[in-house]
Amino acid sequence: MNSVRRSGKRRSGSAKSGGLFDLAGKKKQIAELEERMAAADFWDDQEKAQMVIAEANRLKDLVERVETLRGRVEDLEVLWELGHEEGDESVLGEIEAGIAGVQEGLGQFELELMLSGPYDRNNAIVELHPGAGGTESQDWTAMLLRMYTRWAETRGYKVETLDYLPGEEAGVKSVTLLIKGHNAYGYLKAERGVHRLVRISPFDASGRRHTSFASVDVLPELDENVDVDIRPEDLKIDTYRSSGAGGQHVNTTDSAVRITHIPTGIVVTCQSERSQIKNRATAMKILAARLYERRRREQEEQIAALRGEQKEIAWGSQIRSYVFHPYSMVKDHRTGVEVGNVQSVMDGEIDEFIDAWLRRQVAAQLGREAQAKPAAQ
Repeated sequence: MNSVRRSGKRRSGSAKSGGLFDLAGKKKQIAELEERMAAADFWDDQEKAQMVIAEANRLKDLVERVETLRGRVEDLEVLWELGHEEGDESVLGEIEAGIAGVQEGLGQFELELMLSGPYDRNNAIVELHPGAGGTESQDWTAMLLRMYTRWAETRGYKVETLDYLPGEEAGVKSVTLLIKGHNAYGYLKAERGVHRLVRISPFDASGRRHTSFASVDVLPELDENVDVDIRPEDLKIDTYRSSGAGGQHVNTTDSAVRITHIPTGIVVTCQSERSQIKNRATAMKILAARLYERRRREQEEQIAALRGEQKEIAWGSQIRSYVFHPYSMVKDHRTGVEVGNVQSVMDGEIDEFIDAWLRRQVAAQLGREAQAKPAAQ
């Protein structure tokens, strides 16, 4: 029973320590938000009201999860004490399984605490584009579309198709998704980059092996409080008939919208709604996100240049390879994580890659902060 006792006490300490999570502080925030929700004028601004409710629900979920983990640890302590007093070693298996469950829960909770970026909590705009290779690359893009849709649905996120351009023979020429859910951007930003496929092509009658590429870009959906200066005179707005699914009305009226930001050359399109006005509003949201991301990357490059750092080129670089032939493996080139079951990955099981990348980013940030401290002193 001694080994179990040491393990149980260690997990109990981790669960009860304040650490990065201030339980009392979170409960205080919930009380303050509930006080605001009880105000007579709370619903005067419905958009802000919904944001307050969403934040209260997020905090309540975090508190509930912490208290659930704490309760599990306390139950394990009681079980160990009973087993120890009665000399009953039959509880060892149950205790070890319980410890493993708590460790898994703590690991997932720790991962979510890492999502502390300014827009990590936001919905995510995901854009997929095939590389050179025609039908083969377009089919690969469709496979990635399915993978991310499966991943999102497993998490309970909602997936909306904002723009969809099918390939001539098969696959997808381009697609833009809005994935709605807490921390959607925080997780999916790990997927930004070029994804490489190696397989025997179903479109090659000779059965040869092909290598295909598709790019994934991920942006946060921004709220109206974010300052992105878009001047009307800098925009070229075109309307056209939708080419995707959506009903007869969508396909026979000029409801789709294409907006070109002339100074940067950024082009965004939206054809998800029957209303041209709604498509235009959505396209403007995507444009704001693209411009914000452009500004953020430029700032990062300037800071890196001042520091003399060699920065990894995230956009346009090959981040992961999916090999179907001559063996089965998915390898992330940034973290070294490898998974042998390529089909499970294509079914949306990508959390292992996301987890490793996020932990790597946090470790790198801590390393930079540690290096900066002696210089500041």
